[in-house]
Amino acid sequence: MPEWTSDEELLALCREELYTAVVGDICDQVGLRGQFFKPRIRPLHPGAIPVMAGRAMPVLEADVFAEDSASDNERSGDDSSDDARSSRPFGKMLDALDDLRPNEVYICTGASPRYALFGELMCTAMQGRGAVGAVCDGFIRDADRLLGLDFPVFSFGPYGQDQRGRGKVIDYRVPIEIGGVRVAPGDLLIGDIDGVLTVPAEAEEEVISRALEKVRGEDTVREALRDGMSATEAFDTYGIF
Repeated sequence: MPEWTSDEELLALCREELYTAVVGDICDQVGLRGQFFKPRIRPLHPGAIPVMAGRAMPVLEADVFAEDSASDNERSGDDSSDDARSSRPFGKMLDALDDLRPNEVYICTGASPRYALFGELMCTAMQGRGAVGAVCDGFIRDADRLLGLDFPVFSFGPYGQDQRGRGKVIDYRVPIEIGGVRVAPGDLLIGDIDGVLTVPAEAEEEVISRALEKVRGEDTVREALRDGMSATEAFDTYGIF
């Protein structure tokens, strides 16, 4: 049985005790090799940052090359259909933001890297819905303002070009892939200064339990090394390095 009894306890353990490197090591050991997103996806905040841990809310973007004109539904005041929503300047982006739940991470992909996928107002809306971070397979903007939000953001970096007329959200809460790494709604996302990785929901109990065991063992190894034990002896004794 895991040592946590709720999702809130699991996420708190991830934030307080774990980091991406050790979770990635355990993923490798259980056959989940390559769970890290591409190294270009980096934290916006410089220096050491708190660990981000939350549930994936995947968002699918697509390129467009002009702003769509209003549909017949929109002209008649009926804005409830998918066609009407997709004709908005940002597609279903506002719906995706409004659908965010506490402890979720907004994670988006699908667009070419020729414009920013979100900025300050979107991140403020995410915070207001209780989200705990955002991961962008592309650029973000309003970087100076985002730095003041105390909200974990991972992306290619800042670029001021707006997505209006260039891209839009076409769906959300659907499986996505980023550089061959699959993310399903509700999968665990963990991010820190070393990057971001995902743990499939069906494997998280084993991965997180073993990661906690390893990181606690590393504390023992660290003390032994400080006391003068050789690296070889430490590995032979504890099986951790």
